[in-house]
Amino acid sequence: MSAPSFGATEFGRNDLSIDHQIALRTASTRLAEAFTGVFGPETIERFLHSSYDQFASTATVPNFIPLLAERFARQRLKALARVEGLHHDGKPTVLFLCTHNAGRSQMALGFFEQLAGENAVAWSGGSEPGNAINQAAIHAMAERGIDISGEYPKPWTDEIVQAADVVITMGCGDACPIFPGRRYEEWSLDDPAGRTIDDIRPIRDEIERRVRSLLDDLGVATA
Repeated sequence: MSAPSFGATEFGRNDLSIDHQIALRTASTRLAEAFTGVFGPETIERFLHSSYDQFASTATVPNFIPLLAERFARQRLKALARVEGLHHDGKPTVLFLCTHNAGRSQMALGFFEQLAGENAVAWSGGSEPGNAINQAAIHAMAERGIDISGEYPKPWTDEIVQAADVVITMGCGDACPIFPGRRYEEWSLDDPAGRTIDDIRPIRDEIERRVRSLLDDLGVATA
């Protein structure tokens, strides 16, 4: 499969730097290799293109936009492969949603990935993604030996929601997406935004309790 190429006009703008163009070409090559035999160059281009646009208008560190776009496009393509029946690993898939994808859903994702290991899949997203992960939440999770500092706020997309077996919502209200056939749960938890680490610790501990209960309910062995 030949790697798709990117230029400024293909992204609908003429202000892309040479560095971003090169980074996107490299990203498209990696994605093409990862999804060989699953998706063609056109689909990969479209998902990388739209993922780039998701972050271009809000990113506080522009140099990271191509990396974020690649990571998000990879997640979306994996989700699409599940939705279209092109990927069958049999693992339960859970999606954690909150408003800013900067606190509660990121802590839930951190606990889930640590406890489930390779036995299940989890993603997270927000209805109004923030610009960065809540620093107090990062410190609170570090106290439990979990590093969420490398995560980033991101939106959800239709294919990600449709690929999930369980959708956990945390305060996003009517903005949360509803698709038939998904199992939905609302976790009523205080928003960590603007709170101190002392305030966040009880929220963190309640999230861990609920994640453990969810994994047990799904029959997922914990690490």
